[in-house]
Amino acid sequence: MPILIHDPHIATGVALKRLSLRKAAVLFIALVCLCLCGLLYLQLEQSRRHDLAEAQVASSNLTRAMAQQAEDTFTNADLVLTSLADWVQADGFGAEQRPRLQKTFARRVQALNQLHGIFLFDQKGQWVVTSFDELPRGSGVSDREYFKFHQQNVSSVAHIGPAIRSRKNGEWIIPISKRVNDKNGRFQGILLAGIKMSYFDQFFKSFSIDDNGSMFVALTDGTLLARRPFVEAQIGTSMAKGAIFQKYLPHATSGNAMISSVVDGVVRLHGYRQLDTYPLVVSAASSREAILKDWYATAFQSSVIVALVVLGVGLFGWVFIQQVRVGERVEADLRNAKEALKLIATHDSLTGLANRRLFEQALDIEFGRGARQLSSLSLIMLDIDYFKRYNDAYGHVAGDHCLAEVARAVKSCCHRKADLAVRYGGEEFAVLLPDTDLHGALVIAEQIRRSVMDKTITHSGSPSGCVTVSLGCYSFVPTGLDSMEVFIERADAALYQAKHSGRNRVAVLSMEGGVEALMRSDR
Repeated sequence: MPILIHDPHIATGVALKRLSLRKAAVLFIALVCLCLCGLLYLQLEQSRRHDLAEAQVASSNLTRAMAQQAEDTFTNADLVLTSLADWVQADGFGAEQRPRLQKTFARRVQALNQLHGIFLFDQKGQWVVTSFDELPRGSGVSDREYFKFHQQNVSSVAHIGPAIRSRKNGEWIIPISKRVNDKNGRFQGILLAGIKMSYFDQFFKSFSIDDNGSMFVALTDGTLLARRPFVEAQIGTSMAKGAIFQKYLPHATSGNAMISSVVDGVVRLHGYRQLDTYPLVVSAASSREAILKDWYATAFQSSVIVALVVLGVGLFGWVFIQQVRVGERVEADLRNAKEALKLIATHDSLTGLANRRLFEQALDIEFGRGARQLSSLSLIMLDIDYFKRYNDAYGHVAGDHCLAEVARAVKSCCHRKADLAVRYGGEEFAVLLPDTDLHGALVIAEQIRRSVMDKTITHSGSPSGCVTVSLGCYSFVPTGLDSMEVFIERADAALYQAKHSGRNRVAVLSMEGGVEALMRSDR
């Protein structure tokens, strides 16, 4: 019978080899899955961008056609009004002129399909002449927006107002109007041509867009004039807070944008264009769902296929992953142990404050940072007054408790993450204060002194009857050539002066190198 010899070195080597093999297998499986998903994403993203690019071109062409049609529509009406205004201002619109004007108005309306009618109003807003056979009855149009505009503006430029219902027959129209003056330039009335809303409806219907698509004509202030699909309640509403008017038009007079409509909330690819000659904005949009309909179907089929492949690869590697998890637990335990060791190496076990090793590392970093940024660096050195008497009177266990309490008081006064409280050695502590001048260090030192006194730790060997601390402060702006030892010595010199001056006080090192003691003891 053969004898099996267990060699621990061989076992360890096999374990390491298996561990590497598992990692390689997991990495391979992950790479295969990522590659499959990446290829799928690239293919689908390229296809989606292609579909959107084609939709943008179509939307831009449609918007350009809409802008040209709208400009031609209003230009023709503007030319008619201009010629009529010149005639009326030259010959007037007295009783003898009105029959001829009425016939001329009617002929012009018959010549242009987009016109609902032409109207002449006097300076009080009353009907004078229309393209219809009979004058409407009523209180006039002095309350209309276009009439008030021309009353208050002497400009002879045509004005396009919000869509209104005609008081002649109730039909929706878009008014374009011009001011009429007498020979002396005084306001005599207005000429108005009404553009049929139905004319734009027919024009919109000549284009093929999806059921959720939209087209609109609006004033540059966002007032909606005409829209497909037509919803009467939306006519005249403001789209000024929509993305086209708020975000895009201020930067470009034409373009494309994928936005959510403020009217119905549908996400659409909008092509928009602001007219050069009139204060109008046109837009044509196709819904994102319609643009990407075929893409969604392709994406679903491709995703299902890739998901099945990934699932198969994942099942194949599941056994390996289970083994890797065991290794991860071991590594996690090692990391935790390493963090614990790091904490032990950089912090004092009794007080929980940083130790001198971490203090020296922080000093090196802050010297460099202070030199680069020309910012002040301050150091507070403090020492428990008569601590040897305290240990003699109450014992070392009580002394350790006293050190911990003082450390908590010091820590509580370090309000910033960058402030570092250190147990420098024995009963001596330090506080490193980056980006803090001497005045700031003095304020924090005084807070620490009072915080220790507020704990009222009984100390029979102290003149004050409780535990107190003495503190020394020093501050300077590092230059890159300074010595950390000198920096500490100067703060320590200030501490020595505080103790020499009677303890329970703060002393600061002056700019001239001398020490100024500041009396802070409570009476």
